[in-house]
Amino acid sequence: MRQIALFLSLLFLIIVTSFPALAETRVALVVGNANYRNIPSLANPAGDARLIASTLKTLGFRLVGDGAQIDLDKTALDKAIRTFGNELQGADVGLFYYAGHGLQLRGTNYLVPVGANPIREADVDFELEDLTLLLRQMESSGTRLNLVMLDACRNNPFGHRGLRAVDAGLAQVRAPEGTLISFATQPGNVALDGDDGHSPYSRALAQTIQRPGVGVFDVMNQVGLSVKRATGGEQQPWVSSSPIDGSFYFAGTARAEETRPAPQAPLNNTAEVRPNNSRPTEVAMVSPVQTAPPVQAEQPRPDRGVAMYNGRWTGTFSGSCPHFSNMAVVINNGNITMLGVRGSGRVSADGAVTAHLVAVGLIHSTATGRMKSSTSGGGTYRDELGCSGGWELSR
Repeated sequence: MRQIALFLSLLFLIIVTSFPALAETRVALVVGNANYRNIPSLANPAGDARLIASTLKTLGFRLVGDGAQIDLDKTALDKAIRTFGNELQGADVGLFYYAGHGLQLRGTNYLVPVGANPIREADVDFELEDLTLLLRQMESSGTRLNLVMLDACRNNPFGHRGLRAVDAGLAQVRAPEGTLISFATQPGNVALDGDDGHSPYSRALAQTIQRPGVGVFDVMNQVGLSVKRATGGEQQPWVSSSPIDGSFYFAGTARAEETRPAPQAPLNNTAEVRPNNSRPTEVAMVSPVQTAPPVQAEQPRPDRGVAMYNGRWTGTFSGSCPHFSNMAVVINNGNITMLGVRGSGRVSADGAVTAHLVAVGLIHSTATGRMKSSTSGGGTYRDELGCSGGWELSR
């Protein structure tokens, strides 16, 4: 009887951690446009869309049309987006994936239906699909999280028609509230279509979102690094995101080390305080982690634990990285939260600091150092592009 109870408990745990859709409603629209009528066709978008659609189904997403929507013209794409907006009502998470031609005109991004045939710039609004229309449908749906994934940053297919205002790739977009937008490459750059049946971006995306316990921002980071390596640095995916309320995992839930409660400060001065020696969560990085600089000032008092650092701090940066500026930092029982930038970290009872920051797009950096006292701290940082500098905390 005890073995049966243990088996049932393990089975329940596997089901709960493997199928997060049991606890939330997920709706996705997946579109792949490949067989264009008036411009060159693309080899992979249909296969990419089917790959992503089947993967999302296994992760608990309900798909508009019950599968990938292939080769949609303007009327069909309008209808699919409208249906998507209706099905998002009452859902928790919405996801839109598009593979095919896409372009930017005067800073506005457009998806290209298979029948598009603009002759003049004035035809664009009638022939192409403004990405703003999709974002408006998702933003007004009331979902807590919206994800947009665009494998559409290819060469301008209408360049020979004199549409001179069309620029390469897609333009950077400010993500609406509760929205993360993932581009297959950096704004203004061109993504590779791939020569093995799938684009580098879509292949990496399908593989990464199936990994249990990986948060959505870490998924995007790992996709970016996979694509960068697969293309020899020619293509680097890009993310635009507004603040996201809560956490989201495509598969499973948070890993045990991410959900373990922070160590509490001792209740009396006689209790021994041990530094936090647990192994930190590994983050995919290009540059090596820097070692902490030696302590140059007052040693923190171990008998007060991490609580001595609680409160609001001012962080300042120096060095060669233009994408870092001053920021507000909050420390609460050893957990470091950075305001105005995506990032988090830990300070242990002995004052050692480790933190991970994400600057514009997907520029990941690691900061290490030490708290010098209850009112100051400092150290160094380095990002994956090779630039580095120093940081200081004060209050």
